[in-house]
This record gives sequence, structure tokens and C-alpha cells, in this order.
Amino acid sequence: MTGRWQFVGRLVGRTDVELRHELFSVRGRSIAWLFPLALLGGIAAVDVTTGAFQVISWTVLVPGIAAAVCGVWATAALAALAVLVYLLAGISQVHDNTGLPGLVLVLLGGVIAVVASSVRVRGEERMLHMRDIADTTRRTVLRPIPQGWGGLDHAAVYLAADTEARVGGDFYDIQLGPHGTRVLIGDVQGKGLGAVETASALLGTFRETGYHEADLRTVAERLDQRLLRHRQHSQGLGYAEGDGDRFATAVLVGFSEDLPDEVDAVVFGHEPPLVVGPNGVRRLGSEAGLPLGMADIAPSVLPPVCRVALAHDETLLLMTDGVTEARDPEGRFYQPAEDIVRALADDPDGVVVPQRLVALVRDGTLRHCRGLLVDDTTIFAVRRVVK
Repeated sequence: MTGRWQFVGRLVGRTDVELRHELFSVRGRSIAWLFPLALLGGIAAVDVTTGAFQVISWTVLVPGIAAAVCGVWATAALAALAVLVYLLAGISQVHDNTGLPGLVLVLLGGVIAVVASSVRVRGEERMLHMRDIADTTRRTVLRPIPQGWGGLDHAAVYLAADTEARVGGDFYDIQLGPHGTRVLIGDVQGKGLGAVETASALLGTFRETGYHEADLRTVAERLDQRLLRHRQHSQGLGYAEGDGDRFATAVLVGFSEDLPDEVDAVVFGHEPPLVVGPNGVRRLGSEAGLPLGMADIAPSVLPPVCRVALAHDETLLLMTDGVTEARDPEGRFYQPAEDIVRALADDPDGVVVPQRLVALVRDGTLRHCRGLLVDDTTIFAVRRVVK
């Protein structure tokens, strides 16, 4: 079962166009033309062997099927081949029902199929172009993070609930600086480009203040202020009500060389992180507060900076609500800690590796919800570099 959901995990986020291209390709070469060609051969064979049961007019189906899976030129070639087979059937005099009406039907079907294939291919090209734009946007917002960055091993999985959009309001990053290494994960309320813009604004602020500010509380204050300013700007532009009324849950964590067995954490209304170590799983003992962007409702009430234990052999697992709100067909929520505990019993040292841990939770989430994600899902694991 695990292998199945690993496979599903690789498929989630891919468009129907990509999946179809992969399905009808061998070593990067398309074999989609084989299916309508085999159908044409089957029609011809049945027509020759059962002259009384005349099926030669069924050749009109061949270009229609080709239009759904083949390129324009392949569809045109198969349409021409269907006409040729129809004419040869008439010349062979196996039966006498290959007259002009049937020929016109096959010709017309071929022309319509070529036009339909052209429309479909242009639509797919536009879709793939938009996918490339979305991927570029995602790489800009969620920039690649080098391994060992800031003295941390890390791994992340991002699964968009909308496979066409491929980007949403989840965000995460690691920023090293003279005052230590800071980690941020969050989830902007709502969906669409407005959520992406908000996530980008928060990450930009985090990358600057996370580097320059010595006090983690100041970083938290700057993030809260940035969301308020961004919301005011959206309202000033007259954006939709949802775009001008956003908030974000987030977790901000500070690692310092002076604290080898502790971290500082600020939780903005987010699911508390899990701490995974060889000896078990526990919640990070930090006090939660209001989400980012609530300062206008509760002024001067920011979540406290909590100093909590995090041993060198423990991994911090941060997740958005795409994981914690995943439900099975009976409506039960996914409990990632249960899967992690079982895995620790079999391999206590291997599971804490960020790549292994992220893959475990990803597969468990997809297995629990049967691959039907209802929200964007981010799984982010970090730990100090093992020396």
C-alpha cells in the first residue's frame, strides 16, 4: 500500500494533459497513434472475415479517437488512412455497401477530427504555458532552499489542491543571518492569486527582518504589521472583499548556536508543530496566539516568544491544515502522529531524517483522504545538521 500512495504523491499536482502524455508515451516518445491504428486494423479485419456483417463504415470512428489523443498531423494521417481503407474495401468487392454516402461520411468525419485535434492541441499548449507561469510563480514565492542552509537539514512537500493552479496560499522558508537561523511556515486564509500575493508579501518581510532583527519578537511584529499594510493596500485598490480581509496562520521558529538544545517559537493561530525524535513524538510546547493580521481587532496582543526544548537528534515537523484537516470517507481527521509512532517503532533513527519524515506524512495524508485533497498541503521538516 505504501508504494501505491508514493506513486499517487508523485501524480498529485499534475494536470490531466501531463498525465495523458505520460500514459501514452514510452521513453519520451508518443505511442498514442497505436490505439486508433489498431482500431482501424480491427475494423478492416472484421469486415473482411464477416462480409455479411458490414462494419467498414465504422472507420469514421478512427479519426475521431485520434483527435482525442494524437497530434494534428497524426490525426490527419489516420483520417487519410481511414479513407484509403474504406476505398480498398469497395474495390475488393467483399460487399457492395461502400457507396458515395459512406465515403462522404468518412471524409467528413476525418475533416472534423483534424479541426477538433487542432483546437485541442492549441488549448493544451495554452494550459501548459499557464502551468509554466504558475511553476515560475511558485519558485519565486517558495524559493528553492539549499541543503544545509543555515545549519539545518530540511525537506518539504507542497501539494496544491487545485492541480490546474499549482500554487496557493501556503508558504515556508528558512532565513539565516547574524542572529541565527529563522524558520517560517504559514497558511494564508482563502485561495487564488490574492492568497499568493499575501504569501509573497509575508515571505518578503520575513527574509529581510529575519536577517536583520536580533529579537524574534520584532520579526513577529513586522510580519503582523506587513499583513495589515497589505490588507489596507488591497482594500484601497477596491479588491474583492475576501482579498481585503485576509489573515494568515503561521509558525515562526528561531535556531541559535547559543541554544543547542532549545529553540524560540511564536505560533500565530497555527497547528502546533510536532517534535519527532528516536524516543517518540510530542507537541512543541509553545503558547498559541491570534493569527497574523488580527492586530486591528486585538491591538498589542501578539503571541509570546516561547523558549522550548528541541534536542539535537529531534526533528521539527511543521504542517498546514491540508494535513490536519484531511478526512477519510467516514469523516475522520488524519492523525499523523499515529503513523509516525508506528514508523518509529520499526526504524527510530531513520524516520527522523527530514526526507523520510516528510514522505511518510505525505503518503499517510493521501492514503487517509484517498488522494482527494480539499486544501493546499505543505509538510516541512527541519533539524540541526548532524555532524
